[in-house]
Amino acid sequence: MIAHVERNRRPVIGICAVRERARWSFWDQPAHLVADSYVASVQRAGAVALLLPVDDEAPVELLDRIDALLLIGGADMDPSFYGAERDPRTESTYPDRDAFEIAMLRGAIERGMPVLGICRGMQVLNVALGGTLVQHIPEVGGVAPHRRAVGTFDGTDHVVELEADSLAARAAGELAHTARCHHHQAVGELGEGLVVTGRAQQDGMIEAIELADGAWVLGVQWHPEADERSRLFASLTEAARSASKAG
Repeated sequence: MIAHVERNRRPVIGICAVRERARWSFWDQPAHLVADSYVASVQRAGAVALLLPVDDEAPVELLDRIDALLLIGGADMDPSFYGAERDPRTESTYPDRDAFEIAMLRGAIERGMPVLGICRGMQVLNVALGGTLVQHIPEVGGVAPHRRAVGTFDGTDHVVELEADSLAARAAGELAHTARCHHHQAVGELGEGLVVTGRAQQDGMIEAIELADGAWVLGVQWHPEADERSRLFASLTEAARSASKAG
């Protein structure tokens, strides 16, 4: 019976959480947070969502307890992690989160574990492999084309053109993907071993990167958790299931 349960268990996707002050019920104190949109997307895809709290010791043994890793959106990365001076337009940063996610990501890649990086998560992937970031995307006519209003995806729907036969295209299930975004930074110099497999049709902005060696490691600049039609979480779940069986 135990073996039967093990063979048919749902894959576990670890989601790196955010550590910051929050208010709930009677409390106002530091908390480890993940937006429900990410958790719900993982659960709808048939996987177990396991929140991974920021840990200053970066215990990569946490990876032994999951089948895939998910890096979510959020604050800017501290430019010290990619050797740059801080631009005045760089917003709030959390170096403890940066260090934790970089360590977890590198450990996942070493293990051959499926990884999906969303928005900031894609930028973490690039920096973790030696790349850099553009600290502020130039505005067009006073408007930020990829983040028109803070805290909403309104007005950011745009087409992303994906490379044929890429992991990004297979995961999305199409070559022209309508996406929603919310970012003011972007990938600069590409990290080692990465290739660009998606760009915004409107301005050529890098929207998808992945490992050139074919491993299931994908970064997307858009937010699939904001679109229930997205196939990315189902694709990650299937990759996690396959990895679990192989292990």
